[in-house]
Amino acid sequence: MTDVVEIGGNKVGKGEDRLIHLSIARLPTYTNIDLPVRVIRGNRKGPVLLVTGGLHGDEINGIEIVRRMLHKKMLQPEAGTIIAIPLMNIYGFIQNVRGVPDGKDINRSFPGIKGGSLAMLVAWTMMNEIIPKIDYGIDFHTGGASRTNFPQIRCVLTNEKNVELANAFAPPVILHSGLIEKSFRKAAYKKGKHILVYETGESLRLDEKGIEIGINGTMRVMKHLGMRSDAPVAPHKTETYEKSSWVRARYAGIFKPKVESGDKVEVRQMLGSITDPFGNESFRIVSKHEGRVIGLNNNPVVHKGDAIFHIAVQSN
Repeated sequence: MTDVVEIGGNKVGKGEDRLIHLSIARLPTYTNIDLPVRVIRGNRKGPVLLVTGGLHGDEINGIEIVRRMLHKKMLQPEAGTIIAIPLMNIYGFIQNVRGVPDGKDINRSFPGIKGGSLAMLVAWTMMNEIIPKIDYGIDFHTGGASRTNFPQIRCVLTNEKNVELANAFAPPVILHSGLIEKSFRKAAYKKGKHILVYETGESLRLDEKGIEIGINGTMRVMKHLGMRSDAPVAPHKTETYEKSSWVRARYAGIFKPKVESGDKVEVRQMLGSITDPFGNESFRIVSKHEGRVIGLNNNPVVHKGDAIFHIAVQSN
């Protein structure tokens, strides 16, 4: 921990709490769009932890997790520094969409280019202004396209530091997730930074249980890193899964699940059914794996090939 953290030309000393606005671009109306960054520093030496939400503009749970922690002053560290960005994708948030106006996904645009697309510009700003200042990060996400995610941490299980931080967070589920090319997590890893991804709930919906787990997990990570002296004890047992499998619709029709997000399932267990809208046909959906439902499609109208269940399974 240095005596001064500098972001966008703004210097923040020990014990200070500053809101910094990083200039990104402007709307066609010439309204400026800035990236608000909150820097909260303790008085003692310690690590720098980044907490981010809203990389996808319609994923509201992550935004609310960071917002609520800021509002309740839960991110004030006794030691070290918190860099909090509740909303990374201002453009997507305004339009209730995942990406930016040109349709690109910021989380597939890293490390970005200053003179590139809007998504690449946001990514470039993060990689040049924020990532060099941090040691660790927690990036909060939500299921997309009407799919809800059971509260889970995704990380690389072969990386010792990833596993250490994930266990400190202590979510209900830890799932192995490889580093995806051009993602925020992989770009940060190439710079020697360890970032966890926390998933909960569905886009454009608030998931109170998942929000609470996300907040308490962050407190536990801060305590583990020596940034605070107390944190809630996890009320659940953490289960770690090395892989997962998607169940896809084999027929189009009206989808009716028989299990809920978080349920454990057995091989050959009926997961749900797909019926035609005219009352003539009904097709059973049966599990091929023993595991736990960590993702569920909430859209009752499905097409052939749609992802309807995400099941975490153990390696054989």
